[in-house]
Amino acid sequence: MELWYTEKQTPNLGITCLLHETLCHFKTEYQDLAVLNTVEFGKMLVLDGMVMTTDKDEFVYHEMLAHIAMQAHPDPRHVLVVGGGDGGVIREVVKYQSLESATLVEIDGAVIEVSKKYFPQISCGLSDPRVKILVADGIEHVKQAVGQYDVILIDSTEPVGPAVGLFSADFYRDVYRALKKDGIMVAQTESPFFNRDLIAEVNKNMRKIFPITKLYLASVPTYPSGLWSFTAGSKCYDPCNCHQKVVQTKYYNFDLHQAAFVLPNFVRELTEEK
Repeated sequence: MELWYTEKQTPNLGITCLLHETLCHFKTEYQDLAVLNTVEFGKMLVLDGMVMTTDKDEFVYHEMLAHIAMQAHPDPRHVLVVGGGDGGVIREVVKYQSLESATLVEIDGAVIEVSKKYFPQISCGLSDPRVKILVADGIEHVKQAVGQYDVILIDSTEPVGPAVGLFSADFYRDVYRALKKDGIMVAQTESPFFNRDLIAEVNKNMRKIFPITKLYLASVPTYPSGLWSFTAGSKCYDPCNCHQKVVQTKYYNFDLHQAAFVLPNFVRELTEEK
């Protein structure tokens, strides 16, 4: 008897994967959590019925969320990751020799522990001595962290439940204040096929706060539509520019850094002032 898992990515569309087995499934304080062993994508972390990461394609998302900002900033020493309890973005951040501290603020400690157990190749960076892990509300942490960070990376779930506030203008204003005078931030901002209104609203709000705001894209097969957007906000450095600091990657490279900001017309219009 075959066992299949389906994520309903929209009311009219889903992605379905054949499973070997369910490795764990329980309710945390904040959400429903499952780890599934799939035939096509390997182990898959699912939160509230939504695919967060998989063994097979995680590197695309984590590298593209981390390296654009880390390469655009000439000297990123203090980095904050909000969300991202699986540790994938932290794994990429700790590749930089300039890094002095990386703070991970994840509201759900169960995500961290499950990731350490089932996704050691993703969570390996959490053991780096420069990493500080806080099981806390990232929104509240950012409010209190005035002028502390060179780079802030927002690795949120979809804008439902506790993650809703991570897409608000108030939060982006707090992020601006938490950055140093030359700081840069990047947030994941969903699918340009299925979340057009959200992307346009985020871009509009960030343009009012940051002198430089730019959208870029990457291909993540297990995310809705397979095309994913990220929005960078910078106080002074152009996110398109790359200082070409050498790090080992599977997806990201220096040519791709600039190419990611070349947008199809239907995506570009989401960033145009109206």
